[in-house]
Amino acid sequence: QVQLAESGGGLVQAGSSLRLSCAASGRTFSKNPMAWFRQAPGKEREFVAAISWSGGSTKYADSVKGRFTISRDNAKKMVVLQMNSLKPEDTAVYYCAVDRSPLRVLVTTIRSEYNYWGQGTQVTVSS
Repeated sequence: QVQLAESGGGLVQAGSSLRLSCAASGRTFSKNPMAWFRQAPGKEREFVAAISWSGGSTKYADSVKGRFTISRDNAKKMVVLQMNSLKPEDTAVYYCAVDRSPLRVLVTTIRSEYNYWGQGTQVTVSS
């Protein structure tokens, strides 16, 4: 089993930055891609960013490309989402997740391919 704990959310003004962290515990996840998803009120959970097990491959949703950066530290069992130039439409609960397929070469944006999820951290961006 893997337990994931997100932190770093909060209430900020548009244009600000936040750094979300996801700490993993339990069995090792160093060979699995990781991702961040988000869910706004009344909307489906959507893909934000993903990173391969080595960190060499990343993928971003078009809505965050150029503003968000995903990174990982396998030794610390941590994944980070650096969010810059935040917009009100970024307001959501942000979740980190572990890909069910170790060593997947090309990261996936498909939600059902992620089988471990954290409880989420709220990000609210005011205009």
